[in-house]
Amino acid sequence: MFTVLGGLMGCSPADTERPLTYVDTPPADSAPVYRLAVHPLYNPHKLTEIYRPLINYLNARIPGVRMEIEASRDYAAYEAKIRNAGPAFLLPNPLQTLLAQQSGYRVIAMAGDPKDFKGIFIVRKDSGIRKPEDLKGKAVSYPSPTALAAAIMPQAFLHSQGLRVMQDIENQYVGSQESAILNTYMGTSAAAATWPPPWRVFQKDHPEEAAQLQQIWETPHLINNSVMVHARVPEKLAKEVQALLLGLNQSPEGKQILQSLETAVFAAADDRSYEVVRNYLQEFETTVRPVMLPTP
Repeated sequence: MFTVLGGLMGCSPADTERPLTYVDTPPADSAPVYRLAVHPLYNPHKLTEIYRPLINYLNARIPGVRMEIEASRDYAAYEAKIRNAGPAFLLPNPLQTLLAQQSGYRVIAMAGDPKDFKGIFIVRKDSGIRKPEDLKGKAVSYPSPTALAAAIMPQAFLHSQGLRVMQDIENQYVGSQESAILNTYMGTSAAAATWPPPWRVFQKDHPEEAAQLQQIWETPHLINNSVMVHARVPEKLAKEVQALLLGLNQSPEGKQILQSLETAVFAAADDRSYEVVRNYLQEFETTVRPVMLPTP
């Protein structure tokens, strides 16, 4: 089951704000439907809300087709869709990018500034956590074991600080970025691992809760999320989507969309751009834990 939201310019406010519909197959329509599946940055409702302006923008500029956003309940569900090559377009994290390359997808852009792709740790201000060693014997919450910026990179950081990640702390995988942060707010975990965009959104959406939290450490940055297209998609459509994404920062409307996505820019990238991720993961698997690295 997935959530789909078609964005059509010219809809009435009542149309665009209607409740989300949960279906097992895309709705029938005279125009061919192409779905963009975004990895679980947020809960399904929040994700569709944030990405609605982008879908509207694409639909207004690409005649003869309808683009829809597809949300997933968690990382495992999203990665199953990748393996089944269901969605036409993807916005996966860099690890999932390697997985998708094995299922007929190729990279057409990078989503965001690479300097923004880093892990961060959130703790309660009253937690007493000051240094990584203070996490020994305590729980750390993450969205998923395959969340690169929000699990793998933070665990690599803790390893570099002398912690035995699989023995010294309790690793809790809680399904989403927001859940990881909320677990720390509620005291279920001593720290949350996430990355900058969800933390910025959390501060906007939950200012009272965020005021009791603070970012305490961050990891070095890596390459950012990708945009991918499946081989079955017509090349003309793939190029139209690519050109529109790369040109978003050239207009006031596009810049507003980028701001709503918490994404600085869509930049040029291809499959080769993500080999740095494969090298990073090989080192992580050697020193910290297995992650089921996709084969070349």
